[in-house]
Amino acid sequence: MIAVRFREYGPPDVLRHESVPKPAAGPGEVLVRVRAAGVNPGDWQMRSGWAAEKFGVSLPLPFTPGYDLAGVVEAAGPGVAKYRTGDRVFGMTANAGAYAAYAAVAETRLAPLPSSLDDIRAAGVPMSAFTAWTAVHMQARAEVGQTVLINGASGGVGHFAVQFAKLAGAHVIAVSSGRNLAFSRSLGADAVFDYETGDWSSLEGQAHAVIDTVGGERTDALVRCLRPGGTLVPVGWGRYSQELAKARGVFVQELLMAPFDADRLARIGEQLATGELRVVIGKALPLAEAARAHELSESRRVRGKLVLYLEDDMPSSSAVE
Repeated sequence: MIAVRFREYGPPDVLRHESVPKPAAGPGEVLVRVRAAGVNPGDWQMRSGWAAEKFGVSLPLPFTPGYDLAGVVEAAGPGVAKYRTGDRVFGMTANAGAYAAYAAVAETRLAPLPSSLDDIRAAGVPMSAFTAWTAVHMQARAEVGQTVLINGASGGVGHFAVQFAKLAGAHVIAVSSGRNLAFSRSLGADAVFDYETGDWSSLEGQAHAVIDTVGGERTDALVRCLRPGGTLVPVGWGRYSQELAKARGVFVQELLMAPFDADRLARIGEQLATGELRVVIGKALPLAEAARAHELSESRRVRGKLVLYLEDDMPSSSAVE
């Protein structure tokens, strides 16, 4: 089968389109014919060697990236009771490998794919939606009467976080570039802020919670956005001044990896099917253009999600916004 792999850390062009053995479904596993795979920042952070340098992540090379996928059950392994050949599913692999024509995935890491949700959109959901849901509900504990500021509101995690916080009844301030302000409002944000031209001092002390999907070194302005007793939720790595947080009486949470929950993914799928929730695909590219997808992801300028699709599963124009 065809898979995209890298044999060494480096820039996007270390990704290679190769022929590899087709996996088999083991006990409790489902063999999925992948129709689309989501692209997440963790994919290029592993490929570039950043994750190895920063967190000591050691990968078995050659390595096939990708965790999010959508497709069709090709075969069910021993002990699988929930899925049969031909069922449409979406979910996350446990150890990457989604940038391929087939992937063996534990039955417990998949959910049924609603008939009204196409593969392209479905592949853009799991990791970003889980991360956003965890940040909004488990960490920020968004609720009616709270103000939640979301930094990077137009990105993959951010555009879900805006919607989850709004559904929870919070007043949402969306921070994005000027070109994405209208998009953030379309997601339900009550107020928008242009990080490039806006006066950050106008946001000081405004939020009960800040969800930061951008991170990096320059984060003091986000700490100042919190009112006393507020909490900052990092999504990805960032350098936050603990001295400033202490002086202002706010709390910076530890980075938390969102747990996978098949039942929750199924409920999110239902919300997408009914239109209560949107997944926005900024760009869908064929699997052979994985390097280009990584370039776009690293630019941090993509609106919504990036998705790779298999050549035989060309998306309709309606699958990309």
